Amino acid sequence: MLLVLAVILVILAVAGGVVIHPLLFLIAILAVLAFLASRRGIA
Repeated sequence: MLLVLAVILVILAVAGGVVIHPLLFLIAILAVLAFLASRRGIA
């Protein structure tokens, strides 16, 4: 039950972030991807 609520809250937060500031959201995604890529040694 708590997991379902957490997932719903994350989806709402992501959707709200896209609506409020799509550019900022895009930068955040790119930062996370760059971080994951650097940890795996791809980039």
